[in-house]
Amino acid sequence: MTMTAQAGVSKNASPFVYGPEEAAVLEALRSGQYNHSGITDDFETRIAEFLEAPETVAVASGTAALHIALLAAGVGPGHEVIVPLFTFCATVQAVLAAGARPRFIEVNPRTLCIESRDVLDALTPHTRAVLPVLYGGRAVDLTDAQPALAERRISVVEDAAHAFGSYQGPCRVGATGALTCFSFGPIKNLTCGLGGMLVPRTPHEADICRRLRGLGIVEPPARRAKTTTYTVDGFGLRAQMSSLNAAIGVAQLAHFSETEAKRRALWRTYAAALQDVPGLALVDVDVDRSVPHLCAVRVLRGRDRVFHTLRERGIGVGTHYPPNHLQPAFAQWHRPLPATEQVGREIMTLPFHQHLTEADVARVADELRRALASETVR
Repeated sequence: MTMTAQAGVSKNASPFVYGPEEAAVLEALRSGQYNHSGITDDFETRIAEFLEAPETVAVASGTAALHIALLAAGVGPGHEVIVPLFTFCATVQAVLAAGARPRFIEVNPRTLCIESRDVLDALTPHTRAVLPVLYGGRAVDLTDAQPALAERRISVVEDAAHAFGSYQGPCRVGATGALTCFSFGPIKNLTCGLGGMLVPRTPHEADICRRLRGLGIVEPPARRAKTTTYTVDGFGLRAQMSSLNAAIGVAQLAHFSETEAKRRALWRTYAAALQDVPGLALVDVDVDRSVPHLCAVRVLRGRDRVFHTLRERGIGVGTHYPPNHLQPAFAQWHRPLPATEQVGREIMTLPFHQHLTEADVARVADELRRALASETVR
């Protein structure tokens, strides 16, 4: 049973909790340990077991995960990071926080994800990392680019904020060998309220990530409490995951099979309802292997008018995302990328969360058809 306020088609996204989260937070509150604690350690262990990954590192947010991952991969001043033009601005801000600069590339308009050929075309002598974004939950396969990347010692840092639970081949995202970053924010596939997670590639990289998240302190919290001193051996951030957030995550993870089934079913319901709608293209998330984070469409004509018409009719559509190279903060790294610029003029996301029913999806589809029909007769 969900304990969150019911949300219908008026919300583009909404958290969904199953009930035990409330008791878990109360227990964490009563423990009196609100920073990184044994609850956080437990959450890390459970996520690693779920992914079948050797270990994980919990942090305060998905953005913090990206920042720390880039630093752990040796990204810094003078380096370039290849980034899809089409992503949330947090991806780009993490690159800047590491002291590097973004090199924007196109996405495939069908999937809104990057592809190997565009990565290879964008490589320069300054490239230190590639940051694929797993848009909507879809895994990104850069196998064709891996030999060239490995030869140049270029790291792949996955922005998997949308993709917790998704698969790439036989493995869950996070267990494929990349340095992977998840977000457990309010509306993600699994929520901690706020939080993030890194999946490091090696034990040494895991150690670096833990020091970076904890102000550069070598000793873990449990050991530090038993000694009269501690060691700071380098730069670090205050980016630990609170035990309160970890407690929510532990409770959420126990119900993830329900989350997975519901999100896939909702996406398939949308796909069936929107099949062959004139003037509309559904963004493919590869639903058989993904746990969808959102349902995105491209409105091929008059997106802005369709968007405002639907909002006026109580349908909580969104736009994820405006192209980053058109943002003032990132203007100096502008490159002409016409395919993604066109996507930016067409993209619209439909209400997508676990409170929705099949009847809700049908209503959204009907209203969208009406709005598109009105646009056609203009």
